Amino acid sequence: MHRKRQVYHILSLDGGGIRGLLTVVLLQRLEAACPGFLARVELFAGSSTGGILALGLAAGHTPAEARELYEKQGRLVFADSPLDNLRDAGHALGAQYGNAALKRTLTAQFGDLRLGDLPRKVLISAFDLDNGPDNPPPLRTWKPKFFHNYPGPGADANERVVDVALRTSAAPSYFPVYQGYVDGGVVAGNPSMAALAQALEPATGGQALADVSLLSIGTGRNTRTLGAENNDWGWLQWAPHFISLVLDGGSGMADYECRQLLGPRYHRLNPLLPERIDLDDIAKVPRLAEIGSRVMLEATLDWLRPEPEPGVSPRAFPGWL
Repeated sequence: MHRKRQVYHILSLDGGGIRGLLTVVLLQRLEAACPGFLARVELFAGSSTGGILALGLAAGHTPAEARELYEKQGRLVFADSPLDNLRDAGHALGAQYGNAALKRTLTAQFGDLRLGDLPRKVLISAFDLDNGPDNPPPLRTWKPKFFHNYPGPGADANERVVDVALRTSAAPSYFPVYQGYVDGGVVAGNPSMAALAQALEPATGGQALADVSLLSIGTGRNTRTLGAENNDWGWLQWAPHFISLVLDGGSGMADYECRQLLGPRYHRLNPLLPERIDLDDIAKVPRLAEIGSRVMLEATLDWLRPEPEPGVSPRAFPGWL
C-alpha cells in the first residue's frame, strides 16, 4: 500500500501598508468558504504589513481580529501633523510617520512573545542596513534578512515578535529605520519564493518540492502605465516611479518563479484595484473593505477544494483541502 503524501502548506502575504486590510478581508472570506484552511498552514510568510499579518496568524489570531486592528488602529499608525511636516520639511528630511503608535499596537497584541514561542513556523523579510561590528569595516555591507523560527543554528527564536514586526514594516520614507532594519518589501514585497526556498532548505523546512502547496495573497494592484514607448529619461523623470518599479517588478518575479517551480500546486490571488489606493491612504479603509467583499474568489476556491475528475480518486494536489 502506498502512503499518502503529506502536503506542506505555505501561506505567503505581500506588503502594502494599509492595503493589508484587503488581504484580511480576503482571508476572512476564504476561511468562511473553506473552514479550517488556515489551520492547515505550516509556514506563514510575510513582508511588511503581510509580515505583521503572518506573525499574528502564526500566534493564533484570527483574520477578524486583524481586521479590527486595521479599522481601529490604522488611523493612529498613519497619523501625521502639521508640526511633524514642518520639522521634516514635508517628509524630505524625515519619515512621513513615527512608529510609536504602531509599536504600542503591536505590544498590546504580542507582549514579550518571541518567535520561538509561536506555535507555527514563520518567515519574515527585512533588510539589514549593516552586517554588524564583528567584521572589519571594509567587509561591512547591507543585506536581506529573513527571520524564521525553524530549529537550528540560524534560527531567530529569541527575537521579539514586536521587534521583527517593526523591522519588516519600516518602509523607507514612511517610517523610521528600526534597530538597523528597513521594510522587507525592499527585497521581497512578495515573499512567496523566499518561503519556498526556506521550506526546501534541508536544515530547516526539509520538504520535497513535490510536497509543497503554496497560496500567495497580495494587497491589490494599482493600475500603472507610462504611455510613451521610447522615453529618454534620466533620474529626475524616473524618481517618482522608482519604488513602484522595484516593488512590482520583484513581486512579479517571485510569482513567475513559484508558478514555474510549483505549477498547479501554486496559486496567486492579487486583484486589480478599481482605483488608485496608496499604502498610507487611510481614508480608503472603508473602500478597501468594500472592494475585498466583492473580489471574485471562484478561481481561488476551486484551487483550494478541487473536484476530482470522474473515475479518479481524490488527491492532495493541486488543491489545499
